Amino acid sequence: MSDVTTQPDNVRPAITRILALSGAAFLFLVWLIYFKTQPEQTNPDALSFLPAVNAGLNSFATLCIICGVIAIKNGKRKVHMGFMISAIAASAVFLVSYIIYHNIHGDTTFVTEGVIKTVYLAILISHICCTVFALPLIMSSVFFAVTKRYELHRKVVKFTVPLWLYVSITGVIIFFLLKANS
Repeated sequence: MSDVTTQPDNVRPAITRILALSGAAFLFLVWLIYFKTQPEQTNPDALSFLPAVNAGLNSFATLCIICGVIAIKNGKRKVHMGFMISAIAASAVFLVSYIIYHNIHGDTTFVTEGVIKTVYLAILISHICCTVFALPLIMSSVFFAVTKRYELHRKVVKFTVPLWLYVSITGVIIFFLLKANS
């Protein structure tokens, strides 16, 4: 097996795999939240703490992304790597926790009507749309960094960082809007 960093032609297949994996993950989440039938014996209090944990993980990821950007701008590559690995780990744990929670509870309904519901739905829809693009961008950014394609990495992270920050921050906002709604 050849070293990935020495193969100039492996970018396209890697990006194709990243896009396929991202698409599959998104479709799985849509199915899980909106189409999967929920068992009737679901305990409404089961794992009810997970949304707060998820908001904490999103907050932590946001801080790590910001600190990682500051570190790389100051030329501290190893510090940058540590923060970005932490952001990825927090986001991965978030995703697992999110799947576990929504496997039990399904969709969370926003019951309040009026302007606040419009605001909530606007944030939620933009959050979901940005997530569709953030995941493959994050994975591509990691791929380019790991394979030492730093020029491509720099080009991709110009889009990845703002999108990832938006998704992480709006995830926390959605949590608080849902909490105030309950």
